[in-house]
Amino acid sequence: MDKNFNTILLSILSLLVLSIFLAYFIEYGLGHKPCALCLYQRYPYFVSIFLVLNILIFKKYIKFSFLILALVSLLGSIIAFYHFGIEQGFFIESLVCDAKNLSQNLSKEDILNQLTKNNISCKTVTFRVFGLSLATINTIFSLILSGIFFKMFKNNENY
Repeated sequence: MDKNFNTILLSILSLLVLSIFLAYFIEYGLGHKPCALCLYQRYPYFVSIFLVLNILIFKKYIKFSFLILALVSLLGSIIAFYHFGIEQGFFIESLVCDAKNLSQNLSKEDILNQLTKNNISCKTVTFRVFGLSLATINTIFSLILSGIFFKMFKNNENY
């Protein structure tokens, strides 16, 4: 791997870590509670950080790692787009967004306990950047990352 290649990967790694840091800062520092889909959108970032570190440090399975990175980023963009669609009313809020346990019969006390909890709807946008929800930004960013990683997979000769 050449120096330019490492610079690109380090830049991507920095953006991934910054994204996770900002998500936690918005949640804990600014007090904006995430919904279930917001939390699920973080998982592809953690997997991507791990895989980019694998490429940079161990330099093993580079081509395969790029393929997995591309697919993970694509999956992340699908989750984020689904969340964006729920926010915009294109999709109906699913059971993923519902924190209640529907697999068992609930007593009156259980129902009252769940109603007193502050469950965040996936439709609710509590934080925006330049007028865009974080799901919108994540959709765009994840699609861009997926494209970059597919191109790196295609152009890399290492196995």
